[in-house]
Amino acid sequence: MSQLMEEILSRENMTLAYKKAKANKGASGVDGISVDEIQEYLKENWVSIKERIQKRKYKPQPVLRVEIPKPDGGVRKLGIPNVVDRILEQAIVQVITPIVEPYFSDYSYGFRPGRRAQQAVVKLLEYLNDGYIYIVDIDLEKFFDNVPQDKLMTLVGKIVRDPDTESLISKYLKAGVMVKGRYEATNTGTPQGGNLSPILSNIMLNELDKELEARGLNFVRYADDCVITVGSSAAANRVMNTVTKWIERKLGLKVNMTKTRITKPGNLKYLGFGFVKMGDKWEARPHQEAVKNFERKLKKLTKRSWSISMDERIQRLNWVIRGWINYFRNGKMRQNMIRIDKHLRARMRIVIWKQWKTSQKRYWGLRKLGVPEWMAKQSVGFANHYQAVVKTTGLNKISKEILAKRGLISCVDYYLN
Repeated sequence: MSQLMEEILSRENMTLAYKKAKANKGASGVDGISVDEIQEYLKENWVSIKERIQKRKYKPQPVLRVEIPKPDGGVRKLGIPNVVDRILEQAIVQVITPIVEPYFSDYSYGFRPGRRAQQAVVKLLEYLNDGYIYIVDIDLEKFFDNVPQDKLMTLVGKIVRDPDTESLISKYLKAGVMVKGRYEATNTGTPQGGNLSPILSNIMLNELDKELEARGLNFVRYADDCVITVGSSAAANRVMNTVTKWIERKLGLKVNMTKTRITKPGNLKYLGFGFVKMGDKWEARPHQEAVKNFERKLKKLTKRSWSISMDERIQRLNWVIRGWINYFRNGKMRQNMIRIDKHLRARMRIVIWKQWKTSQKRYWGLRKLGVPEWMAKQSVGFANHYQAVVKTTGLNKISKEILAKRGLISCVDYYLN
């Protein structure tokens, strides 16, 4: 067994991989063993699993294929590996990441330590504000499903240079998927749902990065989302033509020519961000589609028909608010946050009104907030006509400050602080 494989299978590395897999939770794979059950399973079976890996006889289980409905229709196909294989994939990633990282481009931002989508957007803004406003937006057709495995493993071998590790990675590529109880081979693509796919995708697309750098082009790439910026329409057409041909010829990947396009910043959506010119400067802000998705999530969490405690509802709202704003924080969105905050408070007032249920509770609830008797009676008079009662002065006494005392985050305050 190689030194690298010994490091992958070491107690320290496997323990760290186990802890990460446990923290990520996730559903069971085809063997039905859950994250909660895996510790006991490994106690009984780890010695034999390790021995099979050492002898190159270990065979990863097929990935369980599930379909998740998309908000805009259609389905998203997801892969769920067995928990054991999730741990082993994580163990491989932990060891090979420091080996492959030095090979990667400074303009690659996805699935890399210390790098994130927002940095790609900042770099893109630099190009735009330097006058490179013609954008070649490349769309790789079903990239993770279409990666040529032979080409990928050749590239892995050039960097990793360890036959034992390469053999195990190759087995994960060939593990197959289970779809509605039927096995399907995976002769192309990267392992679905596991931790190997991101790092393998970067190894593959690093070849594209090197080619673009050699041509002296301005670009940013986040996973398979790559945009190139140039200074003229003619240059954009030339680059789109030559780069797409290079991708298909050299990497064996499919470029979706119906979605690959030349565009200007105002029409670009990249990593959830849109771009607008303020004066003589281009700035990023959440794309309108991202804003609508955020509003849909808040609407779902503030359904008055949802029977859930107020504390849990607020906790879930805060998770969504923090996560969304943290991602888009370096975009301009103050006005959107003010508007969304106002609408969110209105919906929360209706939720509270419904939870008070009876006229008596509603009356005394408003009185406790300092609402005059006549005003409280006016609001109570609307009963369950929610759209009418939410406009009353009485119900509006459930203010931003009152909701904050209950723990609800203000979108605009969280964004500005």
